[in-house]
Amino acid sequence: MSAAPENAPVVRESTRAARENTFAGLRGQLHEAAAAFAGGPDALEGILLGMVDDVDRAVREPLEIFPVCHHSPASALAMARRLREKRPKVVYLELCEDMAPLLTELRNCRLPVAVQAFASEVDGFPPEWAPLSVVAPITEASAEYQAIAYALDTPDVELVLVDRSSDHVFQWDSRGRSTPEAAGEGPDGDKAAADEDATETALHGEAVGVEIGDLRPRFAELEEHLLRHGKVRHWSEWWHQYVELPLGDGDHDTYRQVMFLIGSLFRRLAPGDPSRVRVDEDRERYMWTRMREHLAATGTDPEDCLYVCGAFHAASRVEEFGVAGSGAYEISPRSATTWQHGLIPSSHAAIEAQFGLAAGSVSIAATEWAKNLKRTRVRPYRLAGQAGTKKSRAKQAAVPAAQAARPAAADRLSGFLGRPPVLDSLDEAELLGWCVDIVSAARRAGYLASTADAIAVFETSILLAGMRDRAKPTPYDFQDAAVTCIEKDAVPGRRDVRRLVEIMMGGDRIGQVGYDSLPPLARDVHDRLEPLGLKLQQRGVRRALLDMASRPELRDCSDVLWMLRRLLPQGAARTVMGERALGERSIQESWDLALGTHQRALIELGYEGVSIEQVLEQRLRRAAYAPQATAATVLEALEDATLYLGGGRRLADELGTRALAVLSSERSVDGAPQVLRRVRRLLAYYRTSEPVLPPWIESFVKAGYAHYCTLLPTAFTDEDATAGQVAAMLGFLFGMESLALSLGCDRTQLELAVAQSHPEDPSKTALLWAAQVQLGTLSREQLRARCDELLANPLVVPAYPRYLSGFVHALEPVPGLADVVVEAVSNAFGRLPDAVLLPWLPTLIGTLRAGAADLAPLLIREAGRIFPSRLAALDAWVPPWRAPAPAPVRRAAQAAGQAADVRRGAALAAAHPAAFDALADLLGCTEGWAPAAPAGMALLTAHPATCDAVADLLGCTEGWAQDGPPAAPAGAALTARHPGAATALESLLAGT
Repeated sequence: MSAAPENAPVVRESTRAARENTFAGLRGQLHEAAAAFAGGPDALEGILLGMVDDVDRAVREPLEIFPVCHHSPASALAMARRLREKRPKVVYLELCEDMAPLLTELRNCRLPVAVQAFASEVDGFPPEWAPLSVVAPITEASAEYQAIAYALDTPDVELVLVDRSSDHVFQWDSRGRSTPEAAGEGPDGDKAAADEDATETALHGEAVGVEIGDLRPRFAELEEHLLRHGKVRHWSEWWHQYVELPLGDGDHDTYRQVMFLIGSLFRRLAPGDPSRVRVDEDRERYMWTRMREHLAATGTDPEDCLYVCGAFHAASRVEEFGVAGSGAYEISPRSATTWQHGLIPSSHAAIEAQFGLAAGSVSIAATEWAKNLKRTRVRPYRLAGQAGTKKSRAKQAAVPAAQAARPAAADRLSGFLGRPPVLDSLDEAELLGWCVDIVSAARRAGYLASTADAIAVFETSILLAGMRDRAKPTPYDFQDAAVTCIEKDAVPGRRDVRRLVEIMMGGDRIGQVGYDSLPPLARDVHDRLEPLGLKLQQRGVRRALLDMASRPELRDCSDVLWMLRRLLPQGAARTVMGERALGERSIQESWDLALGTHQRALIELGYEGVSIEQVLEQRLRRAAYAPQATAATVLEALEDATLYLGGGRRLADELGTRALAVLSSERSVDGAPQVLRRVRRLLAYYRTSEPVLPPWIESFVKAGYAHYCTLLPTAFTDEDATAGQVAAMLGFLFGMESLALSLGCDRTQLELAVAQSHPEDPSKTALLWAAQVQLGTLSREQLRARCDELLANPLVVPAYPRYLSGFVHALEPVPGLADVVVEAVSNAFGRLPDAVLLPWLPTLIGTLRAGAADLAPLLIREAGRIFPSRLAALDAWVPPWRAPAPAPVRRAAQAAGQAADVRRGAALAAAHPAAFDALADLLGCTEGWAPAAPAGMALLTAHPATCDAVADLLGCTEGWAQDGPPAAPAGAALTARHPGAATALESLLAGT
């Protein structure tokens, strides 16, 4: 670093002496004005003279302060001019100091983008704040980008970020105040902002925006006064009209002094919010402390430095202000939170929504920036290789070894404040072009616009500008005129005229982060999806067709897409065809992919891990071990782990053990339906894919059986427990009963739980009846009788729909009651009068749709089985439950019929032995014919006591069927003597 000339200190001392009297004339004028308006020196004079003192203090600072406004074309133009004139060796920038390593990656991106610090897990902050996110959006039409591009592409120039770190942003955040940096929509928002696409305006999410050059009145009455007297609608329009345009052609000293003055005005008239004032002053102390530390460490001359900060902070009054500040500010250490840094895409709409700017103001600023460059021929700074920009024709020159001292700045404020506003001449060609373009865009959007509307917009724009005391219509005047003349009273399409004007003025430009600047996870995702042959980094939807049957290598792509569908927001990866369930894999799939549109979400996944499998596992484990986790949520995480991370049982077993522990600690039945569905699916999956069930699911079923048996009586009487939840409990108990009993559970526990249940709610009462039918303590005939009693009782009829709701829910644990439920509904329709039936129908339909959508198909199938399929047969159809019971058949007739069958069978065997031999050969019987046995009647006659003993053993006392032994084949011997014994013996054999 070269040394300064020997006479430099003398020149600088004279310069400082000259600056001390720079604003003496302005002070005198403001003193006289305060005395004239206020009738004497008072607070008004203190404010006015204090503003001049702030400007004087900032101008006299040896380290040159360059005040800026966020995304201001005038600030960017003045910055480009000053950098080429001064060629500073060190640039201090108001930006979070931990974001410095990311700035070199801007050359791989298409602006606008945002520098982001992200922390998914917090240490030292309240857990409910997670995840933490801080963003700093950067556009080409901003002074910050000009300073960054100059410092990074100019040799021997150092860029130092001096603002508080991302960790300190949340250390100082009280989370109890409403600030523009955390607002989703500012007071400048209008209908166009409300109609903006949510994907574009939410690119920053809920991140805290770093206020680089924020400049806006914090005094509501002051802003209202400025807007009313400036005849504008919102702050962005006022700034464009009264600051941007006048400063666009101003010299460097005028620009600085005016920005210092505006910053001082807003600072002195800001309301006394202690928390926000404290944060502002701490930021200023932080920045000046960092700059003094850097100057002391490097020995850099302050005259060779440039400090870029917001105009609000440039007019600071803290003790640490300046190179010679007297304060001794101590910077607190950072917390233990681990921060991830990266670049995310941004957009004009996202910047406007986050910082409370009017919709379209950033797009208009970009258009104004391009016009200023063309008009002034100023060559801006752009990073070499920046996407979307032209390459620079010449390389940046090295910093000169020494510079001549700049003369003391004269008082530019007096002339600027006393000068009448400059009225720009009407640029008819530009206005005519706008009118033609908006009419063309309106016709494409469905408006009935014509050439007459273009003429009306032209004349109305000039009229509105004249009413607002300006000769040249601004883009905002033109926008109001277009809305008045074209939109009228209806919006035929998706976009209104105000949005069409914003698009015409430059549109909502959306940035993109280049492949080389993506985190490893995002690059890995793009690499693994490369076989699809799609340009996934571009915005918009891309259709992907996967035929795994002909191209097996696409199965890996399918796995990645299903995980992205689980991790990314809805719409980033949407399946059109194909399904993934436990034990099922599609052979063909179709996807709509919009990874370029949701690039921010994909980048933030990269902050959590190096692969999507790792991120998914971390999220599943985090969800399972969350303090509010329930057994249902843990089972959901377990199912997702099995579905997306198949190939090992380690995570599944761990989550299964966790689900068992959570279920044992639950004291409510809120998650019973989800637990039942997921356990059923997992059981079906393991039974078909594993040789044995995992130990955790056996323990879960066993513990769940005992757990729900314990909670069942309480759930029947609890008003907070719904019928669906109680039905799910019963479904678990009855559905898992066989497995639970094989594992050592006792069915008596379930019987006692049902016996101890005494519900008062009708739907739960119906559930209890269904459970009793399943257990055998209540017969189906008794259940039908109870339903008939309900319909016969006029006091109970209004509550009958609730009983039906319980019966429908009862199909979950007892699906065999479908015929009884169909009978109950049919009886209600058949027996209730119209006066009762018609008001009840909406309740019945609502109950079936809301409470039993999954069980309604079972009822429909049962009704289709019972009811006739043809309309003609309906008149003669008799319901099964009303059909007469068949007459009982006498046992003697049955015995006689059986004896006749035996006789016919014996005669057939004797008449056709060859046929029986062929049948025996077909059945594989080779024993041959049995030896001849004595006739049955001969046995009966020879041993009558034996036959009597068998009858006594079976409890039959009818005696002989007739007086003497009849002539019957051998098989009818017992039947003939004791027909009742034969019947009992047949029943005994059938039961075994």
